[in-house]
Amino acid sequence: MMKQTSNHLTYGRWRRRGTNSSFWILGLVLIVLVTIVILPLLFLFRQAFMDSAGTFVGLANFTRYLESPALLQSMQHSLTISILTTVIVVPLAFGLAYVLTRTDIKGKAFFKGLALLPLFAPTMMHGLALTYLFGNQGLFTTGFFGTIPFEWNIPLYGPVGILIAEVIYTFPHAFLIMMAGLIISDYRLYEAADSMGASHLRKLWTITLPSVKYALLSAATVCFTLSFTDYGAPKVVGGQYSVLATDVYKQVVGQQNMSMGAVVGIMLTIPAVLAFILDRIVTRKQQAYVTSKSVPYSVKKNTLRNTAAYIYAGLFCIVILTIMGAVILAAFIKKWPYNLSLTLENFDFSNAAAGGFNPFWNSVVMSIITAVLGTVLIFSVAYFIENTKGHRNLRQAAYFLSILPMALPGLVIGLSFIYFFNHPGNPLGFIYGTMAILVLANILHFYSVPFMTATTTLKMMDKEFDQVSESMNVSRGKTFFRITVPLSMPAILEMFVYLFVNSMVTISAVVFLYGADLKLASIVIVNMDDAGDTAQAAAMSVLILMLNVAVRGGYELLTARLREKTAAWQKR
Repeated sequence: MMKQTSNHLTYGRWRRRGTNSSFWILGLVLIVLVTIVILPLLFLFRQAFMDSAGTFVGLANFTRYLESPALLQSMQHSLTISILTTVIVVPLAFGLAYVLTRTDIKGKAFFKGLALLPLFAPTMMHGLALTYLFGNQGLFTTGFFGTIPFEWNIPLYGPVGILIAEVIYTFPHAFLIMMAGLIISDYRLYEAADSMGASHLRKLWTITLPSVKYALLSAATVCFTLSFTDYGAPKVVGGQYSVLATDVYKQVVGQQNMSMGAVVGIMLTIPAVLAFILDRIVTRKQQAYVTSKSVPYSVKKNTLRNTAAYIYAGLFCIVILTIMGAVILAAFIKKWPYNLSLTLENFDFSNAAAGGFNPFWNSVVMSIITAVLGTVLIFSVAYFIENTKGHRNLRQAAYFLSILPMALPGLVIGLSFIYFFNHPGNPLGFIYGTMAILVLANILHFYSVPFMTATTTLKMMDKEFDQVSESMNVSRGKTFFRITVPLSMPAILEMFVYLFVNSMVTISAVVFLYGADLKLASIVIVNMDDAGDTAQAAAMSVLILMLNVAVRGGYELLTARLREKTAAWQKR
């Protein structure tokens, strides 16, 4: 009896120590998130009410903004492009996702891989591709350099070019969301509809679309937000057609008008935040369409349907291969379009605006550090939020701050970091202009998606692991490293790849923060294009694309081996 009582006392002390340590850890997490999320935003908000001398002027800057026809026109342009992009992309993405989930055509992995290819390229590459296809000396504009009598001219530099580039940029994101929504289904509903003689169109309208309405809303939100806040595509093919993203850059870098830059940054954030809030409110009402009694969707053979599916998916392949192929081809051509002989000279950046190969290596180093530190930090935060008992208010506050960056445009994050870390009284100001601030900006910019990946994985994990560890007086650290991390390894690798790939291609979050000796590959692509070194810009884009595809391919191979090992272990 005495021994049992002693064990209970020891266990109770162990639980109290764990609860106290969890409180302090969650408190530290909250302080860090407030420091890198809330405080920079407050400095941005504060700057919008100051003049160039730092004097408080109230709403004068906002009044000046609303009285400026040019700035208001940029807002209208951004809204127009974003709405049109959303209207075009969501149905197209739904169509391809439907083809790959509801038919039995061959080569689904190939079609899916090509559909996701634009994810691995910087957005400027899409603009460069359009230049090589539809520019003044483009393939289609010149009728394949006069080899065919047909020419296809479009007003590329302006709203048309931006719209096409944004469609290319946002399509993979919407496609992934629609794939996730359509993969889950209850075939019993379709069997009941068949027994009642419902047509294919009626089943689509009454069963399929209602079951994926939240995926449709999420896809629309993502498309709108990404196109509204994108800087790369409008910079390359926007011409004189101004949008809010380019206006922020002009105000801050071009005119050194920091106050008006803050105002435009706030205006850029408002629609993105509203779209995010709408998405969160609606998706909370989502009901489960799949239960334990659900039957997986069964594809019936249909030659006519498969033929139409091949045509639809094949057209996407042709478009994506043409877009990506144009830039890859241009990277290896001596002088487009006058000398079409192949060369590797374009990969020598010493005489271009890039100033050498250092920007590429800077991006690689930054992306590796971001991926490693970001994965460790984000997964640890998610673990403490999900696996801590009690401290409900702390956990909810940390969760809110962890998903908030999803609503913040990259340009706004970069702009707020300028005001916060460049402030004379900030003790953290020494990181401004260093690799550290670039890594921090990228981690914050891409924080939310890996965080939600981690929390989803941790929610699916059996809580009995922690309970057994507690009953055996095993420390939380041992449980974490011996059980939680190995079981979560696929998700951890996914988080690493996500952070690496996006850090390689981003420009918006870091365009204000890099130092003179820390130029990045995505930024010098824009600089080279502005300087007329278009072939070198294409070559740098191809290097980023190839590296990201290689990293993703390595991830797929590694996760395949992990699945094989897991399956072999379960058979024992």
